[in-house]
Amino acid sequence: MSTVSDYKQAKRYETFSYLPALTADETRAQIQYIISQGWNPAVEHVEPEGASRYYWFMWKLPMFGEQSVDVVLSELEACHREYPDHHIRLIGYDNYTQSQGTAFVVFRG
Repeated sequence: MSTVSDYKQAKRYETFSYLPALTADETRAQIQYIISQGWNPAVEHVEPEGASRYYWFMWKLPMFGEQSVDVVLSELEACHREYPDHHIRLIGYDNYTQSQGTAFVVFRG
């Protein structure tokens, strides 16, 4: 029963909030999925106390047409090095629906 109370107490910011933190391989698989859908990856960050705001700070511009998982991972890691105490999330923007296809926190501050 403690898992239910833990779920209610934890903040939820994105697609996978209800799951344990993704491993490096699971994160890589999600990035590959974003790329395979033709979505544009983008990295955002925010201090933990501001994470429930609608708008997070964008790290550079979205990576329009990016096809390399390693490039996306390196941008996530660069943002995390620059802002080690911030939440860092990856967005997959869908041009067709003009919305976010997915969003998930990769690093928690």
